[in-house]
Amino acid sequence: MAVETSHPAPVWNDPSRPLATRVAALIEAMTLEEKTAQLYGVWVGASAQGDEVAPHQHDMEEAVDLEALMPTGLGQLTRPFGTAPVDPALGALSLQRTQARIVSANRFGVPALAHEECLAGFAAWGATAYPVPLSWGATFDPGAVRRMAAAIGRDMRSVGIHQGLAPVLDVVRDARWGRVEETIGEDPYLVATIGTAYVQGLESAGIIATLKHFVGYSASRAGRNLAPASIGPRERADVLLPPFEMAVREGGARAVMHAYNDNDGVPAAADRQLLTGLLRDTWGFDGTVVADYFGIAFLKTLHGVAADWADAAHTALTAGVDVELPSVKTFGEPLVQAVKDGRIPESLIDGALSRVLRQKAQLGMLDPDWDPVPAALRGTDPDDPEALRGKVDLDPPANRELARELAEKAVVLLSNHDGVLPLATPRRIALVGPNATEATAVLGCYSFPMHVGVQHPTVPVGIDLPTLHDALTAEFPDAAITVARGTGIDDGDLSGIEAAVDTARNADIVIAVLGDRAGLFGRGTSGEGCDTESLTLPGAQQQLLDALLDSGRPVVTVLLAGRPYALGRAVDESAAIVQSFFPGVEGTRAIAGVLSGRTNPSGRLPVSVPRSPGAQPTTYLGARLAQVSDVSNIDPTPAFGFGHGLSYTTFTWSDLTVRTQQASTGGEFTIAFTLRNSGERTGTEVVQLYLHDPTASVVQPVQRLVGYSRVSLAPGEARRIDITVPADVASFTGRDGHRIVEPGDLELRLASSSTTAHLTTTVTLTGPVRTVDGTRRFHATFAQQGRHEE
Repeated sequence: MAVETSHPAPVWNDPSRPLATRVAALIEAMTLEEKTAQLYGVWVGASAQGDEVAPHQHDMEEAVDLEALMPTGLGQLTRPFGTAPVDPALGALSLQRTQARIVSANRFGVPALAHEECLAGFAAWGATAYPVPLSWGATFDPGAVRRMAAAIGRDMRSVGIHQGLAPVLDVVRDARWGRVEETIGEDPYLVATIGTAYVQGLESAGIIATLKHFVGYSASRAGRNLAPASIGPRERADVLLPPFEMAVREGGARAVMHAYNDNDGVPAAADRQLLTGLLRDTWGFDGTVVADYFGIAFLKTLHGVAADWADAAHTALTAGVDVELPSVKTFGEPLVQAVKDGRIPESLIDGALSRVLRQKAQLGMLDPDWDPVPAALRGTDPDDPEALRGKVDLDPPANRELARELAEKAVVLLSNHDGVLPLATPRRIALVGPNATEATAVLGCYSFPMHVGVQHPTVPVGIDLPTLHDALTAEFPDAAITVARGTGIDDGDLSGIEAAVDTARNADIVIAVLGDRAGLFGRGTSGEGCDTESLTLPGAQQQLLDALLDSGRPVVTVLLAGRPYALGRAVDESAAIVQSFFPGVEGTRAIAGVLSGRTNPSGRLPVSVPRSPGAQPTTYLGARLAQVSDVSNIDPTPAFGFGHGLSYTTFTWSDLTVRTQQASTGGEFTIAFTLRNSGERTGTEVVQLYLHDPTASVVQPVQRLVGYSRVSLAPGEARRIDITVPADVASFTGRDGHRIVEPGDLELRLASSSTTAHLTTTVTLTGPVRTVDGTRRFHATFAQQGRHEE
């Protein structure tokens, strides 16, 4: 009689074992080559026919032989969907087949982790393009951002993606920087709260959120991409680091991407104090640190702090970088050979590998029942690829509804002289400007059409993108709309301005649609590598705008842009100004709704709009010496300050009560006030709480945001709003480098913007100077009490 023998699963494949035990056992069983293979990615493109992926060739990397790499395993697959236009179902099949191949090719059956960009939606052909992060900031609505991120994460997960390279938590320090559109704003608390909400949404869908760029990238000199960053330790601690800390502690982010820049001569990828000392030892981060693309090689080629590829690998690993992206360069053969030669200790690799494998185990990728078939393809026939085409919808109605909500909440009404908006029943509209009929004017540089699609001009864009002309035609069906381009975005062409002015003179109202074209590395006026010397509107757009202002007709200026621009005469002479930061697929409908009054605008500026194009760098967070003064002829006062935004109704702020006038440096204050909608239509006010510290041991900004809340009220409705303000929000980095709360007076300002305070009170902190740490309270809390209507 035959006796059956059971073969127990290897320790690393046994989900009943402790995670650390499984990971340690797998590391012990691996060869050096198998270990290093888990620490890099390979840039691939999914097959348009559903076949296995093919390596993507980039001018910054050598050709990769994927077949030769597979037997030792593979850590990551870089952007299978975000490299070329591919039907989502066939892309998912291509990834599925590749994963099955990777699993069968390596001894331990470990699949690759697949990552994608998701800065303004899943960067895949046919996926919803949501508003850019600067518009997230304009919503002042973490809940809406959290729901959007969860939807993005579900779409990514459904086709086999594990990690998203977002959000960007860089705080704007100089609006000339091209990547301003990718940021959430110029205030660290706004960036922190909105960014943390995005992390929570993405992680809730099972996608690893990746915080970037850690840290200092946005503080580059003169706003130039990849320029050195001159950051003092206090600016870094109090302005640039808080969003990352909150996203780690409250958001649960599982990955961090190092920045490209150096700070005071130390590149972020080589900064052990930053990546290990602060991030891991102090904050307790236990996820992975991944390289920004080519960032480890840059230690040799751009920074000059590594002699060769092995030295670059050693430097990055020592600092705390775990994964080389986008493809293998330094963590491959140079690293293996350096370990064999005794130049690099194998323990460095084991440390990074333990974090990488722990993450894969958490994703179920070491379990014996791991299945390469993604949710979107379950129950389909993989042998009939063409039958799958069009079966996966990454732009469904639910996504569009979320995109619409975000876009509407992000539109900022900057000015509305004499109440020209909303437009009642305009008969003749002159629609003028380079973005009036440009479908892609609503998209940022990391949207798929602008990032990848532009390289494939014969391929359809893949999503419905109504132009503003389309949206206004639908919004005002009885109006005669005449279009004139006037000039291009940045061509400087003046030849069409006279015709545009003639069109304006024959209309009742002029809508001037200006702004940016998103692109990469100089191919746009906004986006990565598209920095600007001045915050003047690109090209001849200011000349066009000035000519329209001289036409004798009321001009409504509409901006579809990636950064704030100085608008010259238009600040005072335009009938109204509407600001939208690349609002995504539903953006033009959202703008049309604000122009018609169908939507009451509730967006608020996440960045100041400058009055002068050259008074940079500046943000509202300036200290006293950064304000206008008699000793400089440069006035940095903005045309419209951080947090500004108008509504079609009015609000009355009253009855401030200070329930706790004094508190210890470890205590809290409680205040309350009444907010009433004193207008004639339902609207939303964004209540902003600013803190002013008149006397401190180190120089402080004149004010800084410490809390905010959106409050929606019907006409005549009032709410009593209670606010609890912990002393911890007044903390700052003291002279000895520790975060402290000092005793003394503080001023709390309840405001509708950084330039418009409605109610102000002075409170006092008592007791000794108190040192605080990561357990401190980050938030002032808002509670809306009983409603009553008149």
